[in-house]
Amino acid sequence: MEHQKTPSTNLPFLSFFFFVFHFPSLFFLAPSAASQVSKWGKRVPFLVLALLGFLLLGICCRDLPLLVDIYDEVGIGGGASGVAGGLLHPYSPKVKLLWRAEECWNESLKLIRIAERAKQSKVLNTGRQEAVHSMNFSIIRRRGILRPAVSLKNINIMDHNVENCLASCRIESMDKHAAENLVPGLSVPLNVAFHMPEALNVHSQYYLEALYLACQNSVAEMLNLGVAPRELNFYKTSVGSLLEFAGEYNAVVICLGARAAFLPESCRGVVTHMQLSDNFREEYPQHSPSILSDAWIAVQGPRDLYLGSTWEWRSANYSRNVPTVEASEALEELLLKGSVIYPAISNWTVREAVAGLRAMPPLTPHGSLPILGCVDNVTGRNHACKYWVFTGLGSRGLFYHAWLGKLMAQAVLSRSEHSIPSELLLWKQKMKQ
Repeated sequence: MEHQKTPSTNLPFLSFFFFVFHFPSLFFLAPSAASQVSKWGKRVPFLVLALLGFLLLGICCRDLPLLVDIYDEVGIGGGASGVAGGLLHPYSPKVKLLWRAEECWNESLKLIRIAERAKQSKVLNTGRQEAVHSMNFSIIRRRGILRPAVSLKNINIMDHNVENCLASCRIESMDKHAAENLVPGLSVPLNVAFHMPEALNVHSQYYLEALYLACQNSVAEMLNLGVAPRELNFYKTSVGSLLEFAGEYNAVVICLGARAAFLPESCRGVVTHMQLSDNFREEYPQHSPSILSDAWIAVQGPRDLYLGSTWEWRSANYSRNVPTVEASEALEELLLKGSVIYPAISNWTVREAVAGLRAMPPLTPHGSLPILGCVDNVTGRNHACKYWVFTGLGSRGLFYHAWLGKLMAQAVLSRSEHSIPSELLLWKQKMKQ
């Protein structure tokens, strides 16, 4: 259910060492005063991420009472998460496997299947007209992703990395002619491209909505079975201070997103929603993959695609709206990059331009990794792992969200960081230096 609450007028900043946290949106558990819950029941959120992640209430023990409150002033998918490109695969730009690639890939596929089932269930339970309308908006496009090589210095490295791909998300190296057969009109500057046939194109906004629907369905199912009391509440509002809820929740998960001021950098990205002009008949082939390069093309249909993304570093502009001048400059930049690999993109026109601000995590020996962990010391009070932070997913939130969400759930339930890989806790050591 969705509730409206009056935002707090108290907007303090909480200091964490030399860095300042600003909490525009917080994700909490339900009040511990709820009389219908056994005193032994824990009230904990599994995870609510900056990119998508509304916790799925069926992850833990079926007999565990759960009451979950979510606070987010912009609503489901209202931030950068809802405008993400959605090209999901487990590889870096050099087609090297990302950190803990197999775990992240497999858990993401599981959550996607859960979201798809929730949407299918809704379609079956609605009227015919609404069902037909809903089926026109797919969560996933399963046509793979193609990455043409555009840098000579990386070709040898990419050829080597292909040999170490996941069996569940293969990479096929192909020449120009094979790539052009996949995407007619494609330009392959260096005569080699890398095809990921199992990679996915996820519509982030639809996925977020379906995943939240799955959470609601899980709550209803548990109530119908009489297994354990469960409740999920969504408050579309902001919260000024953690201390406002100091005594109300057993645990608090804070998803700061791009407003995490202690992160080294933020980056604003503009994405353009493109449509093919009526006077052009050369549609994007229905069965062709989406494209990754300096600009990416996330295909939605023969005359419908997203083109992204710009990178405006150190931006503090959180607005999803894109002014005319910014939209024009972004389109010029994206068309220039996009036309290098798909010249026909110049025939497409803009339907809408939207933007999001990414929270970019610090660089580690394993790449740029998200930040997880207990932050009880933020409140200045003695708690046993009550307050948790999850941020810094950068441009890979869709890839990381499911597996790290699962780890976060385990950590919060156990009130221990033992389930969190040490690589994701390195930021704590740097804070102390």
